Amino acid sequence: MTKPLILSFLLWHLLLLLTGPCRRNLAQAAGGTWSLLRPNIGISAMHMQLLNNDRVVIYDRTDIGRSNVSLPDGKCRNDSNDTALKNDCTAHSVEYDVATNSIRPLMVLTDVWCSSGAVMPDGSLIQTGGYNDGDHVVRLYNPCSGCDWQEIQNGLTQRRWYATNHILPDGRQIIIGGRRQFNYEFYPKTAMATKAYNFPFLVQTTDPVVENNLYPFVFLNVDGNLFIFANNRAILFDYLKSVVVKRYPEVPGGQPRSYPSTGSAVLLPVNINLQGLAVEAEVLVCGGAPKGAYTSAANGNFLGALNSCGRIRITDPSPQWVMETMPMARVMGDMLLLPNGNVLIINGAAAGAAGWEYGRNPVLKPVIYRPGNSIGSRFEVQNPSTIPRMYHSTAVLLRDGRVLVGGSNPHTYYNFTGVLFPTELSLESFSPSYLDPGSAKLRPNIISPVSQSKIGYGQQVTVRFSVMETLNGNMVTVRMVAPSFNTHSFSMNQRLLVLGGGTVAAVGGSSYEVKVVTPGSGKLAPSGYYLLFVVHQDIPSRGVWVKIQ
Repeated sequence: MTKPLILSFLLWHLLLLLTGPCRRNLAQAAGGTWSLLRPNIGISAMHMQLLNNDRVVIYDRTDIGRSNVSLPDGKCRNDSNDTALKNDCTAHSVEYDVATNSIRPLMVLTDVWCSSGAVMPDGSLIQTGGYNDGDHVVRLYNPCSGCDWQEIQNGLTQRRWYATNHILPDGRQIIIGGRRQFNYEFYPKTAMATKAYNFPFLVQTTDPVVENNLYPFVFLNVDGNLFIFANNRAILFDYLKSVVVKRYPEVPGGQPRSYPSTGSAVLLPVNINLQGLAVEAEVLVCGGAPKGAYTSAANGNFLGALNSCGRIRITDPSPQWVMETMPMARVMGDMLLLPNGNVLIINGAAAGAAGWEYGRNPVLKPVIYRPGNSIGSRFEVQNPSTIPRMYHSTAVLLRDGRVLVGGSNPHTYYNFTGVLFPTELSLESFSPSYLDPGSAKLRPNIISPVSQSKIGYGQQVTVRFSVMETLNGNMVTVRMVAPSFNTHSFSMNQRLLVLGGGTVAAVGGSSYEVKVVTPGSGKLAPSGYYLLFVVHQDIPSRGVWVKIQ
């Protein structure tokens, strides 16, 4: 081959690399970045919830010993029922201010360990249950300056420990299950619903000794019924009539996915950008530990975690699971919906089960799952953290598109030495590759609506935004994301809606607008605060808070 031909050949291959599929693979392999935000927040982040003032409420448990942060103004918690300290002047809850990267100690009176919760339509966090003297307690936290926890003794009919909460279309919460609780109840109580209701599905899904149906995965389906997954199977449940509407097939392989086998699950983005077609809904369940993993770990034998995911279209007349294989096995992983519709799988271990000292081989690399890709090209391994996040780890989406990551308390108390995996008090953030500096000129900036705007159901809303670089109007979408309550590898009340609308129009300079239609009812979007994002070429804007009502 002559020298000019060789040069032409090399240039042609270089062009293919820069413009063809290979370049796409290189871009997708960027992998995101990690930042240590605070080396010590004083407590281990077992539970987290983002509120509409951009503060994150974090707490662990009160019967764990002294934390590393004191209560303010000389306050102390006096609890004769506490199994660790009767008098404790340290905090077991903090408020994290995202903007200033600072914390404020908060005071909980009764034990919040392994509890549940959700944000109410008015923006307040309702947290339910816990352990010991906290198992019947309802706690309220308002997103206001200087606020602290308020506690309602005996606010629950039954003890709730390892239960799951979900916001309903009428604004109430349903609270399902918990340790040896085969029932559900509602909060707030009404004249028509003051008691707990039997739930045989939880009896049917309980494994002897280990249960494997705690913290069940619960999602509000688009028809207003609840999709409830426990152990290795799921139902569609009409909670108003207390009737099972549909029974879904068992996950192929029959392996458990709920606590303490502890996989995770998400309701995939719900697309309401449709021309009179029925809205569909899909659920993705990933990871977990095989049958026997919990008892084996108790005996010092740590079984390998599951590497499979099951995906099912729950609105189909005859739905079937479609199985996929993750790049690595994972138990105690968290699954979060990112604003661009991808799923982040983060935290966890490659062996063992949920429980004190029962996890091994921390999985440091997150994975991105792209639900719109074809099978075989959906998973992308990301850059690793250096901090093991195993039992009692958490992750929540922030308004700027980062993911706040904390926790890992694999022991009964705050143990920092002499253990395989010390208690972790740090907070860090994971920035997906859409936050890379090279994408800044493609990133939208929302001009209106302004944050804290109120919108109605079935309403046309004009969203105005700017983009520094040339806009591709065919690759613009508007999304609403519900902030979730995260604990024990499940994000309760997590929801992403892709809004329907018209074409993008230029309004001068680098500014554009698009008219979108909001969800038609509380069955699609229960009333409350959501983060509104504009996504351009897979790159989301910063979110703005909107309240739908």
